[in-house]
Amino acid sequence: MDLGLTGKLAVVTGGSKGIGLGVARAFAREGANVLITARTKEAVEAAAAEIGADFGVKAGAVVSDIASADGCQAVIDAARAFGGADVFVSNAGTGSNETVAEATDGKWQYYWDLHVMAAVRLSRGLADQIEAKGGGAMLMNASICAVQPLWYEPIYNTTKAALLMFSKTLSTEMIKRGIRVNTVNPGLIRTPDWENTARDLAGQEWEAYLQEVADEHADIKRFGTVDELADFCVFLCSPKASYSVGSAYHVDGGMLKTT
Repeated sequence: MDLGLTGKLAVVTGGSKGIGLGVARAFAREGANVLITARTKEAVEAAAAEIGADFGVKAGAVVSDIASADGCQAVIDAARAFGGADVFVSNAGTGSNETVAEATDGKWQYYWDLHVMAAVRLSRGLADQIEAKGGGAMLMNASICAVQPLWYEPIYNTTKAALLMFSKTLSTEMIKRGIRVNTVNPGLIRTPDWENTARDLAGQEWEAYLQEVADEHADIKRFGTVDELADFCVFLCSPKASYSVGSAYHVDGGMLKTT
């Protein structure tokens, strides 16, 4: 299926590894140019170079911390210099591990800035570019934790829930400008971070540990692959999903226990 993305520019935050890298590669596979962001210069530049070489598209890298206003502005400026964004995927983020009683104000603020304010600032800053090019799409990568929280990640749960609501609210405003906004809520996706956590917790039995997690939480009894999620995200951002506005999609292998 031709998704109609050839020559478009997709901006993907947190694009040097894991889900973000998978999404960027999936866009490039469809012929889209990509602009990826991350904090680590070597990693993000290497990822962009590999995408460009593998798929023959233009692939740029922005070294920035999007938890800051300046970091977001650097991405907006880079996208403009690249010809203007057609698609924005807000993906950068990471898990937390704390109790409400012990978490500091500083930790709450950092995750708020990373998960919520980055999406606010980048959506606001990239909207003019997307509208000027005839419209496009924005996609927020939240989490199943936005609706089914884990007890040991109260900050992550809360900020991802806020991102989900922001996306819904934003969708009503942006569709008037020809920009579709949706949210994806992944469940268990086998990323390098999950594998590293499993190694830390289970040593040589790390793969068995991952299987135990999948058996406990996902009806499908396995982790999803990055490619499975990435392909879904790219479809949602394509003209083939043109009637999808303000929706939240759970890509979770049956992990969600409500309707």
